[in-house]
This record gives sequence, C-alpha cells and structure tokens, in this order.
Amino acid sequence: MTSKKSVLFVCLGNICRSPAGEGVLLKLLEQQKLLDEIEVDSAGTMGYHIGKPADARMRQAAAKRDVPLPSRARQVTKADLDRFDWVIAMDRENLADLQRLHPSPRANVCLFSKFLDQTWPTDVPDPYYGGDDGFEYVLDMMQAGCPKLIEAVRAID
Repeated sequence: MTSKKSVLFVCLGNICRSPAGEGVLLKLLEQQKLLDEIEVDSAGTMGYHIGKPADARMRQAAAKRDVPLPSRARQVTKADLDRFDWVIAMDRENLADLQRLHPSPRANVCLFSKFLDQTWPTDVPDPYYGGDDGFEYVLDMMQAGCPKLIEAVRAID
C-alpha cells in the first residue's frame, strides 16, 4: 500500500467553506472506505476565528445532509503547504494568499473549481454575509466536486 495522501481545504476564516469541503470529503471517504488512505483538514488564510467550530449556519446546513464538521478553525501555515499533498483554495483571493505565503510549495495548490464542470463558478462564494441558501449552495458545490478530487488524489503516487 502507498503512503497516506492528504488534502487541506482553505478559505478565509475556516468557518464556512473549508470546513464544508472537509466534511463532505470525510463523508465520501467513509462511504468509500478510504479514510485510511486520505487525511483531510481545513484552515483559513486569516486567523479571525481560531479555535471556533464552523459557523452555526453551516453546521445546520451540513447536519441536514449528515455531513460531519469536526474541525476547529485554524490559520494555514507555510509548513502546511509542504506537509499536505493537495491544498485546495476556495477562491482566487485565497489562492493568491497561499501563493504569497509559499511561492514554491511541495503541495499541489489549486482552486476547488478545478474539480467542477463549467456550470459552476470559478470561486466558491463565501456565504458568511448572505442567507441560508448560500450555505446550501456551498455544500452543493462540495458534493459535486469532491468525487473528482478523490480521483485526483488517488491517481498521484
């Protein structure tokens, strides 16, 4: 068996989009019996909410889909970009922040939209200042793209 792969989802504050990605991916990995193959975590480019659980609205939306949101907010570090195999930015601003943090990381750093078809936007919209439907939309995006992300992660040795 090859060594365990790893994925880090990154958004701004690590309380909405990146925990949703982490949770959806964890649920899919559990369903596919791949939890032993792929480690999943999430972080934010800013440290606004360090130590806090996901936003209550995201927790509520995720619970309706039986999606776990186990993590507590933390800020991404330069070391994360060398430790993880994949670092998935939720939008172009987060991607630019990651590229400034570490211009030559070991990780494959990319936008989440790489795993979505053209019917989805390039950026995963931040639902924080909007209504409940924004949280549902983010979860829809994660559920659409995470199966392709699993394929990509498993394809690299």
